[in-house]
Amino acid sequence: MADTKKILEGLQIIVTDLAQQADGHELQSRIFAAQGFSKLADKYAGHAKEERDYVKKCADRIIDLGGEVKLEDKKSAPVCKDAEEYLKYELQVSKDGLKWLADLVKLAQEDLTTFAILSEYYKDEEKDMYETQQQLELIQLIGKQNWLAKQI
Repeated sequence: MADTKKILEGLQIIVTDLAQQADGHELQSRIFAAQGFSKLADKYAGHAKEERDYVKKCADRIIDLGGEVKLEDKKSAPVCKDAEEYLKYELQVSKDGLKWLADLVKLAQEDLTTFAILSEYYKDEEKDMYETQQQLELIQLIGKQNWLAKQI
């Protein structure tokens, strides 16, 4: 039997942390836009929208399971002017988050609806992690200035 209490706790952590991450991506998008990096701005604005959609799905699932959605305090997070620095930060956030999320997905295996939501979210985050890793490798291969020129 699924541990509904732990699943609810995990879903609430996602709601809180992912709302924070969506706000961070929106701000980062504005910084990149101001720097003239429209591709990066669009990418992170898109991430913010995707994350808000997952916040809604997780909040709805908390309600469906009889839990109480909370608006909790959020930790501060960096906002970077340097794109490469931000990608490195994003990669570490993804790696750490995926380790934690994998355990929550396993916990929800018997709750098929929650499992489907969390599996979809995991796959999306894993894809984002690999894309970020690929961009960092590209910076190393072609040089930061050449990479930045591709982001205009």
